[in-house]
Amino acid sequence: MIAKKTINLFKDLAQLWSPRPNLTVSEWADKYRILTSDTSAEPGPWRTNRAPYMREIMDCITDSNTEEVAVMASAQVGKTEFMLNMVGYHIDYDPCPIMFMLPNKKLIRYFSTTRLSTMIEASEALREKVAQNAGNTIDEKSFLGGSIAIIGANAATSLSSRPIRILLCDEVDRYPVSAGKEGDPINLAKMRTTTFPSNRKHVYVSTPLDKGTSRIEQLYEDSTMEQWALSCPSCQTYQPIKWAQVKFEYQKTEDNEFIVNEVNHACSECGCLHSEREWKRAEGKWIAQKKHSYRRGFHLNQFSSPWVTWDKIVRDFLEAKRDGQEKLKTWVNTVLGESWEESGSKVDEEILFERREKYDAEVPEQVKVLTAAVDVQDDRFEIEVVGWGAGRESWGIEYHVLYGDLKEEETWQRLDLWLQKRWSKANGKRFGIACSCIDSGGHFTHEVYKFCKAREARRIYAIKGMNEAKGAYVPLLAGTSRPKPLKPLLVRLGTNDGKARVMSSLKVEEPGPNYCHFPRGQGGYELNYFLGLTAEKLETRHEKGIPYQTWVKIRTRNEPFDLRVYNTAALEIINPNFDYEYAISLGINKKKRVRKRR
Repeated sequence: MIAKKTINLFKDLAQLWSPRPNLTVSEWADKYRILTSDTSAEPGPWRTNRAPYMREIMDCITDSNTEEVAVMASAQVGKTEFMLNMVGYHIDYDPCPIMFMLPNKKLIRYFSTTRLSTMIEASEALREKVAQNAGNTIDEKSFLGGSIAIIGANAATSLSSRPIRILLCDEVDRYPVSAGKEGDPINLAKMRTTTFPSNRKHVYVSTPLDKGTSRIEQLYEDSTMEQWALSCPSCQTYQPIKWAQVKFEYQKTEDNEFIVNEVNHACSECGCLHSEREWKRAEGKWIAQKKHSYRRGFHLNQFSSPWVTWDKIVRDFLEAKRDGQEKLKTWVNTVLGESWEESGSKVDEEILFERREKYDAEVPEQVKVLTAAVDVQDDRFEIEVVGWGAGRESWGIEYHVLYGDLKEEETWQRLDLWLQKRWSKANGKRFGIACSCIDSGGHFTHEVYKFCKAREARRIYAIKGMNEAKGAYVPLLAGTSRPKPLKPLLVRLGTNDGKARVMSSLKVEEPGPNYCHFPRGQGGYELNYFLGLTAEKLETRHEKGIPYQTWVKIRTRNEPFDLRVYNTAALEIINPNFDYEYAISLGINKKKRVRKRR
């Protein structure tokens, strides 16, 4: 009995001392990674075979010949998951200092608590190692032999304070051009890896945004430029699934919805049509378009994703095309994984002026809600009221300038009375303003706060544009606060996003979703208004060699442009369900279908 125990003891000791088998990242994930229902629609053990295109991306990080990896990809292909697998592999199997860089500091808590901590808690191999360090925080977690720091690309001090071996950069197209005044955040972070010249890794992942300024597209084009290719079920030719070769049939219903009946992809070699099921069952492999000495690049679109059907991709395209340029741009970025190239950055004021139309009443029949925007100048208020209908189609209702001494209470009382106005439809129905946004960024911030605080019940809100870092993406509704001492509700705006939305809508040429109508002979819509509405254009500039886009004034007065941005924000704040109301108003209960084919 003693001899048997002694033998077992030595067996256990031998197992502890024996070298661990060599594993790649994908092999580690298949063996140790557990997905939970909190973060995955498919909880349970990780299976790389579920999305086989991930295997090569993950495994090349352990290849000594590869120093950098660039992944230009659509949404819903598992980008964050394979980056988390890289983190898990290095915590458990190859411990070292890691930096995970997000576009900004605001995302750190969500990523750390929802994604990273969830992965660690679910995987026994990670939980034991990270739990040994009780001093772990939201933005830094230590483990035996290494640590992971989670930082924002806009935080210069975090980028320059520590040596790292593994740099993981997520959504790089949303990084600012400069981290404060320190320069390009990616270059700053890469400098931290200089102490690991032989085994450092830089991984860049992102959905691309705009042509010419997309970081991930530039990195991908300076790489091996690999595409995930599937074997044609008929002729076995390997090829990427491309939108240009997708053929589909659909039906359009009476209420402007889409039903996709059939989707196929034509082989680039033999021309045979095969279904999603046939293509996704085919063998796949990465095919490089060129050689590169140290950077591998991968491109993925949603057609390869096991979590998105081709029917949905086509339906999303039809809806995006129906809803206007901004939605189509999002579709190109997030579905095709490609950058968006604007057909032009400026709209002609004379074309907009000439397309004015005669309304049947102050408020056209299609309008469902009115918003107002107020620009506060030193000697006046400039105000625009806009009507909105289904698909964010808009109608200019009235543009008004109210002059006065803004230091006097009487001037603000006149503004208050004006915002209580009513406008009528042809049937006599009268409309008031559902939501108003007033700019607080000028010389009368205190007065705006006081005015809005007393009228929050009427949805009159103070707004202020964010100080947006060059190249950084900030959504139109960027957040709220209640500044002291008055504590009004202050809505912070990403004005660059707002301007892009307005400019995109102005480019829509046919009435329908996102189209902008303007009245002829009423409401103050004369040529000067359109000169102000088109007073800015989007230009590409460079800072220390990094391209970024910025809005540039080409005329001094741009109040109409700003007011359209504020009105768009007001609409976003109340977020009415136009499409539902529109269908109800038409009494639609049948879906008459018109069959179409592409």
